[in-house]
Amino acid sequence: MSNGSSITQFLLLPFADTRELQLWHFWLFLGIFLAALLGNGLIITSTACDQHLHTPMYCFLLNLSVLDLGSISTTVPKSMANSLWDTRAISYAGCAAQVFLFVFFVVTEFSLLTIMACDRYVAICKPLHYGTLLGSRACVHMAAAAWGTGFLNALLHTANTFSLPLCRGNAVEQFFCEIPQILKLSCSHSYLREVGLLVVGFSLGLGCFVFIVGSYVQIFRAVLRIPSEQGRHKAFATCLPHMAVVSLFISTGTFAYLKPPSISSPSVLPAVNPLIYSLRNQQLKDAVRKLVTECVSAAIHCLLSSAKSAQCRP
Repeated sequence: MSNGSSITQFLLLPFADTRELQLWHFWLFLGIFLAALLGNGLIITSTACDQHLHTPMYCFLLNLSVLDLGSISTTVPKSMANSLWDTRAISYAGCAAQVFLFVFFVVTEFSLLTIMACDRYVAICKPLHYGTLLGSRACVHMAAAAWGTGFLNALLHTANTFSLPLCRGNAVEQFFCEIPQILKLSCSHSYLREVGLLVVGFSLGLGCFVFIVGSYVQIFRAVLRIPSEQGRHKAFATCLPHMAVVSLFISTGTFAYLKPPSISSPSVLPAVNPLIYSLRNQQLKDAVRKLVTECVSAAIHCLLSSAKSAQCRP
C-alpha cells in the first residue's frame, strides 16, 4: 500500500476471538446502548417539555444528553455489529466518519462541561448577577460556541489525519477508529503536523481543566462562607453531579489510553451520566416521573379505547 487512497477498509481490534465471548460482548454493549438511549432520552424529553426546567443549568444538561447519545452512537453500534457478524472490517469512509464524530462529540462535551462549571460559579459566587450574566441568549451563545469548537476541531483533525499517506497496513489497534491509531499507519513525517495539533488540543483541554478546578476552588470558598448548614448542603448538592461527571470523563479517558482496549472504555460513560444527574436532583426526578406517568396513562387509555372499539364492531 503506497498511500491512503489504496486502502478501502480498516480492520478494527476485536474484543474477543471466541464466538461465545463475541456474543456476550454484543449483548453487554446492547444493554449499555439501550440504557444510554433510555436515560438520556428521558432527560432530553423531560427538560424540553417541563417549563420548570427551562433554566440555564437544565439547558446545558439537555445539550450534554444529546452529546452523550451522539458519542455512544458513534462507536458502540459498529462494535456490536462486528461482534454479531464476526467481522473486523470498517470502510475507509466509515473510519473517517468515526474519527470526525468521536473528536466532535468529545471536544464539544468537554467544552460544555467547562461552561457548566462557569454556570455553577456564577450561580453560587455571584447569585445576584446570575440572571444578567446567564440569560437565555447567553446560554444559547455559550452552547453554540461549544458545538462550534467541537466541529472545527473535528474538521481540522480529520482532514489532516486522512490526508496522510498510509503504508503500514490497515489494522487499527482499537475497537473504533481514532487518530493515534491511524497515525501509526502513516509512512510520512507529515504525521508530526497532526501530532502538533494534538499537543495544541491537549493544551487547550488542560486549560479547560484548570479553569474547572479554579472555578470549584472559588465555589468551595463561597459555600464555606454560607452560615447555615442547610444552605451549604443545598449549594454542594447542585455541584456534585457536575463534579462527578467531570471526574468520570477525565478518569475514564485517561484510563482508556493507559490500558488496553476493554469494556471500561469511554463508551460506558453516556449510560452513567443520566443516573449521576438524576440521583440527587429532585426537580429532574419529578419531571421524569411525571413524563413516565403521562406516557403510561396515555398508553393505557389507547389500549382501552382500542378494546372498546373492537367490542363495538359487529
